[in-house]
Amino acid sequence: MTVQVRDDGPVRHILIDRPERMNAVDAATLDRLADEITAAGVDPDVRVIVLSGNGRAFCAGGDLDVADPLSVENTERTADAAARCITAITAAPRPVVAVVRGPAVGVGVSLAVAADLAFVRSDTFFSMPFTSIGLMPDGGSTALVAAAVGRATAMRMGLLGERLSARDAERLGLVAAVFDPESFDAELESALARLISYPQEAVETTKFALNDATLSELPDALARERAGQIRLTTSDGFRDAIAAFTAGRAPR
Repeated sequence: MTVQVRDDGPVRHILIDRPERMNAVDAATLDRLADEITAAGVDPDVRVIVLSGNGRAFCAGGDLDVADPLSVENTERTADAAARCITAITAAPRPVVAVVRGPAVGVGVSLAVAADLAFVRSDTFFSMPFTSIGLMPDGGSTALVAAAVGRATAMRMGLLGERLSARDAERLGLVAAVFDPESFDAELESALARLISYPQEAVETTKFALNDATLSELPDALARERAGQIRLTTSDGFRDAIAAFTAGRAPR
């Protein structure tokens, strides 16, 4: 199993369950997440969807340890699955809350930022190191991150792979709130209780209105990222990065 699902009253918990891979995701995992989020969104017993990771990381990004990482077909499958997952999050009629305990890297940033609210433990960080391995940001992050923090910070994260601490992510508007480890669970429960108590129609209408106002570029961004990532999969830079990954050395 790569995804765990459990209900806690009206809260549907969906966990990425690959702790041995720091919750790095492949196409199958992303498709399963999309299926579960879509199903939760139309379940009348569910009021809030919580997305989290099992273990030390929220999500370490796309899993490079696949059968053929240089395959265009693999890139297409992964890009399509990521687009399905991000679209499922933004289209779900229920609020989606990302609970980020541990690093969010690569597409993990997209999963957190696509959520309607991201609550983050103070000892984590966000990073999009795509260009360092010859790729480009994906999972809708070229639209999601820019919408959240603005062009300049999105460029720093996307071009330089600059890491943001949890506190900086909160200060810049990438996430909703950051809590210290000792108070995290209590603060999270308080926020979830408030969401559950509000009229569901008002929450749904507000979510869709805000997404329509801020994420109109998301479908086009996903299409551009898919095309760019397919092209970059065949580049010398990415091929060297994969060789370096396999050999345990730094890319040239």
